[in-house]
Amino acid sequence: MTFKITYFGHSAFEIETPQGSILIDPFLSQNPHFKGDISKIRPVDILLTHAHSDHTGDAIPIAKSTGATITAIFELALYCQKKGANVNPVNTGGTLNFDWGTALFLPANHSSSTPEGDYGGIATSILLEIQGKKIYHAGDTGLSAELKMVGELFAPDICMLPIGGHFTLGQKEALQAAKWLNAGEIIPMHYDTFAPIKTDVNDFKFKIESETNSKCRIIKPHESLTY
Repeated sequence: MTFKITYFGHSAFEIETPQGSILIDPFLSQNPHFKGDISKIRPVDILLTHAHSDHTGDAIPIAKSTGATITAIFELALYCQKKGANVNPVNTGGTLNFDWGTALFLPANHSSSTPEGDYGGIATSILLEIQGKKIYHAGDTGLSAELKMVGELFAPDICMLPIGGHFTLGQKEALQAAKWLNAGEIIPMHYDTFAPIKTDVNDFKFKIESETNSKCRIIKPHESLTY
């Protein structure tokens, strides 16, 4: 069996598995890179790294229309529950079991607030294991020793790293993070959506493949990688 990773732009991904699809940070309807039909996206699980609107996006309406469960840090999960979604409140800690594999919520160096400006719990990254592959979605983060810890302790195979700067890692910082993570593949994300996070992704690819042992996989919005 294989799984497929589809990029929707910004930090939004769908991972399709034989047990159903997983949505991560589904910022879609307000995402200038997303041109698909949201009604055709029918996940079994939605995972959120933090509460900012460019990450929660369409999570609540998708959860309500499909019955998917939103797994998120405790405060954010309760916020989604109050809006009518099925939720699975978690915190940074132990590994969570799903039909498709496992998820571990880990720290990210970032803030987190709801669209109304209320505290949304801590920001997180997420480590998934699907069919023996470890997939690390770094969420919104700045450079911190936590990234080195993830590389040393968990040894991810695939890393989704923000590179746009301003609010998250920029290219220089993402390159250092990639060296610490030492994954086989780096997938850049959180760039070119808005003017402050415009960057040259091909320049980043050159740096990654010149200075690390990783391969940089640039996925255009709505393109997929199959494993």
